Amino acid sequence: MRIVIADSNLMPQRATFEAALPEGTVTSWHDSWNEHSVLTDLKDADVYVGPKFTAAMGAEARNLRLVHVAGAGYDGIDAAALPAGTVCANTFHHEGSIAEHIATVLVALRRNLLGQDAALRTGVWSSSVYSPDIRQPETLRGAVVTFLGFGHIGSAAWKLLQAFGAEGIAITRSGSVNAQENSLRWTGATDRLGEALSESDVLVVSIPLDAGTTSLIGAAELDDLGPEGQIVNVARGPVVDEAALYEALKERRIAGAAVDVWYQYPGTDGRGEPSALPFGRLDNVIMTPHSSGVTAETFRGRAREIAENITRLSANQPLKNVVISR
Repeated sequence: MRIVIADSNLMPQRATFEAALPEGTVTSWHDSWNEHSVLTDLKDADVYVGPKFTAAMGAEARNLRLVHVAGAGYDGIDAAALPAGTVCANTFHHEGSIAEHIATVLVALRRNLLGQDAALRTGVWSSSVYSPDIRQPETLRGAVVTFLGFGHIGSAAWKLLQAFGAEGIAITRSGSVNAQENSLRWTGATDRLGEALSESDVLVVSIPLDAGTTSLIGAAELDDLGPEGQIVNVARGPVVDEAALYEALKERRIAGAAVDVWYQYPGTDGRGEPSALPFGRLDNVIMTPHSSGVTAETFRGRAREIAENITRLSANQPLKNVVISR
């Protein structure tokens, strides 16, 4: 069996990946996705692992049986280009890393760690111990957290935040999450979002982006969260209205935000502003480059699961996480 790999995120896990493959497998690695170089390598490949699959690749890869993306998203795969008999599968394994990120940024926001760090670098001890104008910060104990979206990411984050003593509310499109089974205060559908936010200290956004969730969080919802409220977005940027979020932060209508997903993305050089609005000038936002799930733990898990699927393919066993079949 011959495998072509063209995903730079898997390169650091090459040894882990190859050690888990079935005996006799031949691998061909590309340090990044480049259509021309991948095309020349696909002619006799059985498996292709990469973020994009084009019509030209499909025309060349006549022996292909499996296309595997090393992540959850497969929007870069042209389903119509897959040769007959080929399937596409995805993989996750990022929920633990994203949950850790959510807990980390919430502690940093609630304790104003970045503000204290910046002040102390100028010789100012920014603490209520030295200034009566500074409030004693709140911890996560007793904080009410609304999870907008309660899939593998939201539920993993909730398990972690429970250890801090937080309370939880889950808001989903279906409203079908069982509150008692998940030790939540209550659950509901998105028509109860405003009610949830009005009694919450924190909003964690992990709901998928589609026509129904675009700008689901706007000015009214941010006002429901209130001037002490904080928001963490690890879903997709446009779930939260861009201008409404910026204005709410600038005007201190919410206390702070941690944003990992954005409204503009860079090219392959990794250079570019994440928004048309100057979020970087605000001192109450933590900005990260869509990196909440990018850890060695995530990609070790993905490498092993892709290798497991290849082993299943070689043994003619059912594959996991098939998202497209041709």
